[in-house]
Amino acid sequence: MNKEVWDSYQERYDLVMNRIAEIPSEEILTGNVKAYFDIVANYMLDIRDLLDTVSTGKLDQFTLEEHQALQDKYYGPMKKENYEESFLNPAYAVSELGEYGGILSMVYAELTDLIPQCFEERIDLVTIYAELFVEIYGIFTSSDKILEGVKDSVYYFHHDYSELFVGESIERMVEPAYDFFKKIIMESDLTDLRYLYQYGSYISDNEIKMAKYLNTLSEEEVQSMADTYTEGYRIGFAASNKDIKKKKTVKVEFPIGMERMARLAVKNFEKIGLESIIIRGKKRNVYGTSVNRQFEYDHKDDRGYYFNKGYVERALEVMKTAFEEHATAARVLGGPAVVDAFGEEDFHPVNKKESYSFDDKQNELQVYYQSKAGELNNTYIPGDERSFTIIAYPLPSIGEQFEEIFRETVKLNTLDYVLYRDMQQKLIDTLDQGYAVRVKGTNGNTTDIVVQLHPLQNPQKETIFENCVADVNIPVGEVFTSPVLEGTNGILNVSKVYLGAYSYDNMTLKFEDGVVREYSCDNFENPEEGKKLIYDNVMFRHEFLPLGEFAIGTNTTAFVMARKFKIEDKMPILIAEKTGPHFAVGDTCYSHAEEVPMYNPDGKEVVARSNTYADLRDTDPQKAYFNCHTDITIPYDELGEITVLCKDGREIPIILNGRFVVPGTEELNKPLDEQ
Repeated sequence: MNKEVWDSYQERYDLVMNRIAEIPSEEILTGNVKAYFDIVANYMLDIRDLLDTVSTGKLDQFTLEEHQALQDKYYGPMKKENYEESFLNPAYAVSELGEYGGILSMVYAELTDLIPQCFEERIDLVTIYAELFVEIYGIFTSSDKILEGVKDSVYYFHHDYSELFVGESIERMVEPAYDFFKKIIMESDLTDLRYLYQYGSYISDNEIKMAKYLNTLSEEEVQSMADTYTEGYRIGFAASNKDIKKKKTVKVEFPIGMERMARLAVKNFEKIGLESIIIRGKKRNVYGTSVNRQFEYDHKDDRGYYFNKGYVERALEVMKTAFEEHATAARVLGGPAVVDAFGEEDFHPVNKKESYSFDDKQNELQVYYQSKAGELNNTYIPGDERSFTIIAYPLPSIGEQFEEIFRETVKLNTLDYVLYRDMQQKLIDTLDQGYAVRVKGTNGNTTDIVVQLHPLQNPQKETIFENCVADVNIPVGEVFTSPVLEGTNGILNVSKVYLGAYSYDNMTLKFEDGVVREYSCDNFENPEEGKKLIYDNVMFRHEFLPLGEFAIGTNTTAFVMARKFKIEDKMPILIAEKTGPHFAVGDTCYSHAEEVPMYNPDGKEVVARSNTYADLRDTDPQKAYFNCHTDITIPYDELGEITVLCKDGREIPIILNGRFVVPGTEELNKPLDEQ
């Protein structure tokens, strides 16, 4: 924290913390309401102590055991063993506080976000949140319209501080000067695991075991991992005909515990002229294991308490201003280089009626906000100039065979791309003969869908499918296209699939003219709860989504690895999408870059880069893009057939009963036959 900024908040900070210190001794309130304010007041005093510990340098002297004890103190209320009877739990809060319970639980949850901010010495954020808490306490002690007053306070807090929250998020996304995390990565002694606690994020066994394991690898092994990751990023620009020399920064994202690889990656990027931007996040950017996923699930829609038209317009206004102020930095951001993680413990969310849930108007507003924010992002960080890469590694929580799975994943990420490129070209040559593809499931899978393909005007120079080797999407192994929506009809079904933070049982989507119109899963006894899970996390609150991508995964080695270790339900979609045909709902893979020519290794141009919705990008961009893209894969053993339908009546099989049948692709079946 800049000393000038710190000093400007010091007086306000001292005043508000002194006021909070008085709350537990006051007898103005009674019963459960007093219990809430006493507990949260004491929590804020603990936050004060934490900020003092960090800012005075005392933290540097802590032993590993002292770091762990400090973490347990601040993250304790969120832990499973304490959460059910904590005011952080909306169900408990409502049972104890009645109509005030939901919003007071939300306020308490937001205050816990101050823990990592203390490690960044953010006296400004601690001060303003402390002032909000005191303001709400004052409403309870002096107002006769309590609920209305609290809602107003929460709304105006987020509205009025949009410049700090929204504006800063844009600044940190594009400006490399903020180096809090980079210093940890580049300057720490990575053999001394106390460095993990410098982040302020929750550190579990996952992060500790990951860091310990990477410390057992040779420098050559870790360098090879970093090279695969950064080279994929570089090749991604070349493969899509984008000039990486126009870029000066790259957003580096990875799970805490992989700093040894991240350090070498930062150095690799420097060699190609890119400075790394590293910021905090959840499941993206620099992230750690959740302290309690049910806690996060219960509070995922908390912003609904203040999410209205006024807030949205203010946030978009601030976003635009921030992009304008940092336009030069935004223009030279190359895009994200992502290290994904998989293997978290199973999580079966419990839906609680006490948790806030967006109403229909807010759902519409969320879609509008995503659309406008996406437009701004693409205006200042043009999609036709940026690229990305993503690679995945297992977490220690995947099980006792973690180290073996990790080594197998490293091999998976470095498969011979030339071998796959040539076999995939044979698949593409077959697919290019058709006007559509029929996909049917087997062994209980009810998939039955016909996907329409883009017509070719000049087959000698044009192709429908991209030959995807290991560049932006690592590991190798797929051919994909943007389908024609009209005439794409049928059912997509998969017995189990892991998407984002959740696993879905027996997921079914129904397509009509390339658009998802109906959907379901069996995660809950009540079908409506399953539908809402998909609506929130796959449909992203859109009433419909188009089929943005159809692909055929060719990485049978990955499929067999997942079966060998019995981790099919834990594989990230990045790898899972390579283990069978997959269908992506949302935008195409060429979103915001449809005009950029794309060529396969054989020199043919991939012409299937748009669809009916993306065609509106110049006339009605709000309808052109959905700002989401979710891949859903059918595993080989649930796949009955993939057949190319030709206009002359021929039907050419690509896969039958889970095996590739195109001449020249027999090598792909070997891992399947040897398992």
